[in-house]
Amino acid sequence: MTSAVQASDSRKRVFFYVQHLLGIGHLVRASRIAKAMAQAGLDVTVVTGGSIIEGFPGEGVRHVQLPVILSSNSSFSGLSDASGNPVDEPFMRLRVEMLLAAFRQADPDAVIIEAFPFGRRQMRFELLPLVEAIRSHPRKPLLFSSVRDILQENRKPGRDEETASLIEEHFDGVLVHGDENFVRLEDTFPLARRVADKVFYTGLVAPEPPQPSEDRFDVVVSAGGGAVGAQLIEAAIAARVELSDTRRWCIITGPNMPQADFERIERETPASVSLFRFRKDFPNLLMNAQLSISQAGYNTVCDLLRASCDNVLIPFASGGETEQSVRAEKLEALGFATVVSEARLNGATLAAAISAADCSPQRMKPALSLDGAANTASRIMEKLKI
Repeated sequence: MTSAVQASDSRKRVFFYVQHLLGIGHLVRASRIAKAMAQAGLDVTVVTGGSIIEGFPGEGVRHVQLPVILSSNSSFSGLSDASGNPVDEPFMRLRVEMLLAAFRQADPDAVIIEAFPFGRRQMRFELLPLVEAIRSHPRKPLLFSSVRDILQENRKPGRDEETASLIEEHFDGVLVHGDENFVRLEDTFPLARRVADKVFYTGLVAPEPPQPSEDRFDVVVSAGGGAVGAQLIEAAIAARVELSDTRRWCIITGPNMPQADFERIERETPASVSLFRFRKDFPNLLMNAQLSISQAGYNTVCDLLRASCDNVLIPFASGGETEQSVRAEKLEALGFATVVSEARLNGATLAAAISAADCSPQRMKPALSLDGAANTASRIMEKLKI
């Protein structure tokens, strides 16, 4: 599926690959960056390969949708198609052919690959051919890796070396979407010094300062993409009952929550609580809220940094995931968040955290750069000598 945008021959072209497997955080961040690049005057093609989410990657860019690949479990150890069937060789060959065809059609001046080679190793079957196509192109485009500020730890032996080698050999830059005063690449990537001359900190890719939504809720409960959010939502419902909280609550399950989980939560949700699958205006809802209860994903935290509400974070930690826990702990140390570990999460522990957040003094926002999308666009244009 491709949507075209009228382009001027004079514009520099950017080819942006993003694959979301479980949540939608990678897609949201990439969409904000793509929008900023388009607004800066670049001709942007975004190639996506995860579940189709209405409204993303957004207007103003070309969009190529590859056949859907999803993670078959929360540990990212297997890949499946949109129907849940394991991905096989013919399916992968089709994806490679479509990706390379899109690259040739775009004929870009710059290519951005989201996460790889720091992550998305599952997609090496198509990303290594793309890297090779870039290397051998007669008019070789610049190649950048686009990565969030905190990487997954506990990688298998040899992976860091492979990552550093790929960056050294093939990439012109590493766009780290974070504030180096909050966390540096070397904090979660031991070989960062080997590629330090290619690293550029863009700042966090937060939304533009949002206007308050016309809908007003005092407490906003959200589970990111929702694929692994049922425990958080059910604990929040139980905590509300335990606290006899009469404030206006809304619950956003996320578009990827399994239907069976959503139907169970729908039955458990009191009539006085508003339940939604997805709200594109989530950042706007936070502007009216007193309290947010959420995971500690990159984009949710960026939204919270734009808002002024108290927040309780339950970092996703299943399958050995460490990224959200690192982020949550750093924010708690700065006095910005109250944290409940996923292992301790239930109605009682969450109720205690809500009470602590409600009783805490007004939180001070960390002084972090939030203009990562615009700064990324500026960096690409600088490298393209625009």
